[in-house]
Amino acid sequence: MSKKDYPKTNAIRCLLQHDIPFEVCLYAYQEKGGTRVSARELGVDEHAVVKTLVMETDAKAPLIVLMHGDREVSTKQLARLLGVKSVAPCGPKTADRHSGYQVGGTSPFGTRRTMPVYAEQSIFALDCIYINGGRRGLLVRIDPNDMTKALNITKVLVAV
Repeated sequence: MSKKDYPKTNAIRCLLQHDIPFEVCLYAYQEKGGTRVSARELGVDEHAVVKTLVMETDAKAPLIVLMHGDREVSTKQLARLLGVKSVAPCGPKTADRHSGYQVGGTSPFGTRRTMPVYAEQSIFALDCIYINGGRRGLLVRIDPNDMTKALNITKVLVAV
């Protein structure tokens, strides 16, 4: 796909700005389909599809968690690591407001507001990952270790 053929989202602009090599992967988005649908549509392992979750601490401080598509986040373990009472996923409107992206199209790259990013440590052992490119139905294939060129990532062990 030539560079003229794909959407120029804030996430794509961020990847380009930080010289992060990527491959655009478009698929037919399904409401509430999640990583299961995108993995199936692209013919890839759901474990390599990384979801971008916008969450808040009990003090309403926003943060991003990057997690394998086939795993969940232990919010209790994350709260312990952060030294806060609790961490919970944001509602769609709040997540949209923090990130600048529509839920289902949330990327950790080029967010409206700079937020701390926590990533499941095992993501970095994969050769490549598929992560949202800033629009529903748009994933980008990248080397997970390249994410640190654009994001200040704290690696965590919070998968269940």
